[in-house]
Amino acid sequence: MEETICSIFDFIGEDRHREGLLDTPKRVVKSWDKLYSGYTQDPREILGTVFEDGACDEMVVLKNIEFYSMCEHHMLPFFGKVSIGYIPDQKVVGISKLARLVEVFARRLQIQEKMTGQIADTLMEVLQPKGAMVVAEATHMCMVMRGVEKQQSVMVTSAVRGLFKRDARTREEFMGHIRH
Repeated sequence: MEETICSIFDFIGEDRHREGLLDTPKRVVKSWDKLYSGYTQDPREILGTVFEDGACDEMVVLKNIEFYSMCEHHMLPFFGKVSIGYIPDQKVVGISKLARLVEVFARRLQIQEKMTGQIADTLMEVLQPKGAMVVAEATHMCMVMRGVEKQQSVMVTSAVRGLFKRDARTREEFMGHIRH
């Protein structure tokens, strides 16, 4: 992989032997361990311990979970925040697991629309809640630093499952929680 990085230097017209670039191929490859670590994790296992506690049947919301991902179309970063809501039906999960679930999907070559749905679908599969809703807001460097170069653009995606899809009041309650 390091030789491939050096080939990229050649392609863009950079001197691969320049002092500042000598260790760059090693650093890039090492950084990929973190940037693409989502491929080595099973999102269902991320949710891990599920607590079977029928006492909670009200909406659970974790908002503003920051994430960093790489666009699968341009291999440029996109980053922002995800908010997750679900209504348990017997099963709840520790809140840090929700943040880790975002990480496992964000740390892959990705598009925001798919990532948002993957988070919601995994929650539905593992926790089997009455419903789940996920909203992601992100800035995409492929829009900011190339192409149309719109620096203030923010993309918003949502995935709506179960009760959230059927009941507008439930959706609005969730949106009210994440607006503040």
